[in-house]
Amino acid sequence: MSNHFNRRNFIGLVSAGAAGMHFTAAAPTLSVSAGVDGKPALLGGEPVRTKPFPGWPVVEDNDRANQKAVLESKHWNRGSHVDQFEEAWASRLGAKYAVATSSGTSALVASLAALEVGPGDEVIVPPYTFVATINVVLLHHALPVFVDTDRSTFQIDPGKIASAITENTRCVMPVHLGGNVANMDEILKVARAKNVPVLEDACQSHLAEWRGQKVGTVGDLGCFSFQASKNLNSGEGGAATSNNGDLIARVASFQNAGRGYEIDENGKLIGDRSSGFVYTRNGDNRRLTEFQGALLLSQLDRLEEQAKIREQNAEYLTSLLKEVPGIRPAEMYEGCTRNAYHLYMFRFDPEGFAGMSRKRFLEAMKAEGVACSSGYGRLNKEPFLETTYKSRGFRRIYTEKEIQLLLERNECPENDRLCDEAVWLIQTQLLGPRSDMDEIAAAVRKIQKHAASLV
Repeated sequence: MSNHFNRRNFIGLVSAGAAGMHFTAAAPTLSVSAGVDGKPALLGGEPVRTKPFPGWPVVEDNDRANQKAVLESKHWNRGSHVDQFEEAWASRLGAKYAVATSSGTSALVASLAALEVGPGDEVIVPPYTFVATINVVLLHHALPVFVDTDRSTFQIDPGKIASAITENTRCVMPVHLGGNVANMDEILKVARAKNVPVLEDACQSHLAEWRGQKVGTVGDLGCFSFQASKNLNSGEGGAATSNNGDLIARVASFQNAGRGYEIDENGKLIGDRSSGFVYTRNGDNRRLTEFQGALLLSQLDRLEEQAKIREQNAEYLTSLLKEVPGIRPAEMYEGCTRNAYHLYMFRFDPEGFAGMSRKRFLEAMKAEGVACSSGYGRLNKEPFLETTYKSRGFRRIYTEKEIQLLLERNECPENDRLCDEAVWLIQTQLLGPRSDMDEIAAAVRKIQKHAASLV
């Protein structure tokens, strides 16, 4: 894992020294202090950028006030702030229901439980995602079936899903990776034809849209993460969303130890949140605390403003980078009407940089003051999968032949290529003035121009 992306460390790197900074959008374009003609910083020249990018998270007076209110209330477990956030989040997304959970992973676990995923089942997943997408399937003793990546978008390839579905497929779980949106038209078409539910992993895509509809509301269930790196942040936290009352009631029940929930005559989700010892199904404690609920309410006040800044800056940066030989910004499907830009992703082609390796490119970018990441690795080939399949519990469910056939099905050659090409910027690098985008692009152009001397 040392060669792959550690998001928490990366955020610390690009945000160091800027934790208290505020950000503004659409500032006048400024001249870049060290032009593309100068000697690369990696060879002793002046870096293009010397100041830090905006810090994260942004903390304002309403955050402090909400936290103080919870602290002094002495009601620290789930209560009114979490209730208010669920209503606000559902309303913001245009969903009928939202259930807050202790993490995005917890939302996925509870949602798979609501869909009754279990031993013997298969879940369609992409190989280019955070490991939680896979862990939640394994926690239910089901099998992840990897479908290759569309390299142009970094999303699951919708044209390869149908051939991966079998009689054991219980769920299709696309990931809206990096704030971009998977091709939901094609995914839903295939899934509906096979009568298989769709669970959207929207953990990185707050306020992203497919044909004007917020992700997390397009499939049967959607899940979000509010972990520290996310565009909506409470340190840890998550939520499941749905327009299906029966499914969301099961999610709510699972995250609250199996207590009963139902949809009342007014279409409202109600249930037993007391300490009563009455249960309707198996469950777990995946509840959100009042501190996190209060923090999400205050952070939610500025989510839209921040989202617009990221969009504007990302669109401008793309207009600059697409002109650089060897740089291919991630594309969006025609149906993606809003990209949340949790990550700004592009592919690096050594041929445009005199044969320079991606590793050397990342080193050069860091030296110029613009830290980048190589992104995720080949999740479908991680050793932990085989270790899990050989564990006592899995060996009691699946034969060696079944596991071997699964491993043979999980080849993803396009994803293998993407993992050698990907370069990421993170969402905080999109929160400053437009001049920051000029400096990012200048760093790339500078490296490209002097690539032969850096190889």
